[in-house]
Amino acid sequence: MTIVRVTTPGGDYPIHIEAGRLDRLSEAVPANATAIALVSNANILERYGDRVRASLARTGKKLVEVVLPDGEEYKTWQSLNIIFDHLLQNGLDRKALLVAFGGGVIGDMGGFAAACYMRGIRFMQVPTTLLAQVDSSVGGKTAINHPLGKNMIGAFYQPLAVEIDPGVLATLPAREISAGLAEVVKYGLIIDAEFFSWCEANAAALRALEPEAVSYAIQRSCELKARVVSQDERESGLRAILNLGHTFGHAIESGLGYGQWLHGEAVGCGMVQAAELSADLLGFPRADVERVRRVVEAIGCPVMAPDLGFDRWVELMGHDKKAEGGTLRFVMMSRIGEAECRDVAPEELVSVLARTVAPGSRG
Repeated sequence: MTIVRVTTPGGDYPIHIEAGRLDRLSEAVPANATAIALVSNANILERYGDRVRASLARTGKKLVEVVLPDGEEYKTWQSLNIIFDHLLQNGLDRKALLVAFGGGVIGDMGGFAAACYMRGIRFMQVPTTLLAQVDSSVGGKTAINHPLGKNMIGAFYQPLAVEIDPGVLATLPAREISAGLAEVVKYGLIIDAEFFSWCEANAAALRALEPEAVSYAIQRSCELKARVVSQDERESGLRAILNLGHTFGHAIESGLGYGQWLHGEAVGCGMVQAAELSADLLGFPRADVERVRRVVEAIGCPVMAPDLGFDRWVELMGHDKKAEGGTLRFVMMSRIGEAECRDVAPEELVSVLARTVAPGSRG
């Protein structure tokens, strides 16, 4: 088992990475937990529910299951209230433990519910998608979507542990693997040029889920995110660089309707757009823009964005959480492995969008 530690003012906790970890979840449950709420969806429970139930049953604690609808479009107040309804109806108290068992949607909603219920109960992340394992389960960001913006309503709330079993990735569709790999590549672009080169060389192995490559990608991604989050838990400075490609990507998701593109697909395309913007404004080498484009293609993500219309692009990006006082802010790169956040005027986006949007395309 590999253990990566996260240290923040909001809590210190381990990330356990181990094949077969689903069968050992009981080890991470606090002895004084009065009950366990397992939050998931029907698809995940159909595949892995028996294993997780058996593992948690070894604690001898009351187990309450909360089954949510599956998909980004259900990351809403209505789904959040389903969690609260079950917790209240079953009398769970402040010493209960919530286990968020699923991809990024389940992790974000489960964590937000834990942050709110009785003003905060403990929760554990058990991510089942590659994207969640390398990114969204780590760092304590929890949220739901709003029609005007993605993840605009939420809280920073750290889990007590993140339990990663790479074995669950074998049942994921290829598209989900590609979406997760976009976040893996992101870490190399913003903070570790050597890791980016490794991703370029191992793109095919990663898409094929070769165990050694996947295990290293998960471990290194978690290490890099833990380093950033430990320095800036609440995204007041450095942590913003983790949003490379996300301002463009969130606009794609919101503009098309949540669920049309997977989050990682939108981020992958957004990283190509961010590289183009970096070339225009920071002198990011043109050769490196092409490296970014090639690796995003190699992992199976789109490299051309849908045609939302210039005004709609600007409107949607104005709802991004990094925007300040109505000013657009983007994560950009001066070189591979070095990123920064800076203000961008709408007119500076014209050329980038012209080069990266497929005319007439809607996804």
